[in-house]
Amino acid sequence: MELDISTDVSGDVCTMRIDGEIDVYTAPRLKEALVAAIEGGCVNVIVDLDRVGFIDSSGLGVLVSGLRRARERDGAVRVVCTRDNILKIFRITGLDKVFPIFADISEAARF
Repeated sequence: MELDISTDVSGDVCTMRIDGEIDVYTAPRLKEALVAAIEGGCVNVIVDLDRVGFIDSSGLGVLVSGLRRARERDGAVRVVCTRDNILKIFRITGLDKVFPIFADISEAARF
């Protein structure tokens, strides 16, 4: 499965829209995009997962490492997701307590 990542930058906030599946094969592309955004000055990142059909542990690991990197720069990573199957994975792993999860980008953008 393909993974498409588009990033919109507004000051120190990047909104990353992800489309596809995040698994062991595609997670490195997501990591590369997250690292590039944060290292490029976007310490506050919104990750839109509403078009993601599947995410595995490697994808979750990438999000956690991105969060750690952002926090080192006094930033944050926020997740936008309304898909029940993805939200369930966040709940099962306890990551719903680590990442603020929002229903839409405008809500998540209120840093």
